[in-house]
Amino acid sequence: MRVDEDNGVKKTTEDYLEAILMIHERQGYVRSIDVAEQLGVTKPSVTYTTKRLRERGYITSDHAGMLILTEAGTKIAENTYNRHKKLTQLLVKLGVGEEQARADACKVEHDISEETFNALCSIL
Repeated sequence: MRVDEDNGVKKTTEDYLEAILMIHERQGYVRSIDVAEQLGVTKPSVTYTTKRLRERGYITSDHAGMLILTEAGTKIAENTYNRHKKLTQLLVKLGVGEEQARADACKVEHDISEETFNALCSIL
């Protein structure tokens, strides 16, 4: 099920949660600075947004300050990351270069409808 803006989840939220998931998969822990580097934003931006994500129940942090996805945050992150990967695969299959496909998938993953996404996936 696609979580959309009607449910209070916006592009920034999806981007942050997806980044936290990807960083955790890559290195086993997530620091705020890792998120800033991954998303190309400032540390104060990460501080502001992670505060909002905590308030919404999408993340927590451990005793060392590492960011941890909650069950709700994980669901959104996995959904977004899955869409990203599938859209990247589709674009590569259509002949788009890997790097450009990833960049374009990141732009599209937030705005494409569930119906269109499913239709595109059916040709994979």
